[in-house]
Amino acid sequence: LFRSNQPYPEIPEEQGMTGAALRRELKAAGTPERATGASRYFKTGKGQYGEGDIFLGVTVPVLRAIVKKYKTLPLADVEKLLATGEHEVRSAALLILGAQYEKGDDAQRKQILKMYLRNTQYINNWDLVDCSCREIVGAHLKTGSRTLLTRLAKSKSIWERRIAMISTMALVQDGDFDDALRVAELLLDDTHDLIHKAIGWVLRVVGDKDRAVLLRFLQTHYKRVPRTALRYAIEHFSAEQRKKLLAGQFA
Repeated sequence: LFRSNQPYPEIPEEQGMTGAALRRELKAAGTPERATGASRYFKTGKGQYGEGDIFLGVTVPVLRAIVKKYKTLPLADVEKLLATGEHEVRSAALLILGAQYEKGDDAQRKQILKMYLRNTQYINNWDLVDCSCREIVGAHLKTGSRTLLTRLAKSKSIWERRIAMISTMALVQDGDFDDALRVAELLLDDTHDLIHKAIGWVLRVVGDKDRAVLLRFLQTHYKRVPRTALRYAIEHFSAEQRKKLLAGQFA
């Protein structure tokens, strides 16, 4: 977690489309009022999951518009941005990584995946995970080894565990459920609400693709499925069906 009294490394001031220029644009686009609201929303108070994080107060549409101009930044600059501290700067870096992964060749994708996984300490809020892991880790899972899912799912880091769960969404969208269900099962006893929500979100999409698969999973693990995860998973069922499923009635 970031602490507000930690010094942030400076990115060298250069001309053109550089990391320093991107950071300047983001700072100029933010407002103190929005920064205060975002700090509350993303739980940056003492003891909360985003403790000490710093926000610039940039809206998502503005951030994404700025990022479009910097999608070809060198990876060295992008990695520096990930370590600068401000939340929106890290978000921009992750969006750039995702865009470069999509356009990259095999060697570039391998390099980006390694960078992503060695910098998970900076991917430390749910929005940062959710805007990047499917585009990078999830895309890798479609053709590469899936062994990293187990390591991430068993990590002490809540964010690595969430990366493991949300990344499988890329597989689920293609009708490939096995690893999503495996990771969900590994995380059923997790105590954090953000993991419960991630499990439920992925299971809901499984159900949208194949309701029978979802129902078998929920029936098998009903006593272990966190209530938040269960509510998310069955959100697209009728009110009457939801009532029965919440009570454990699967017949």
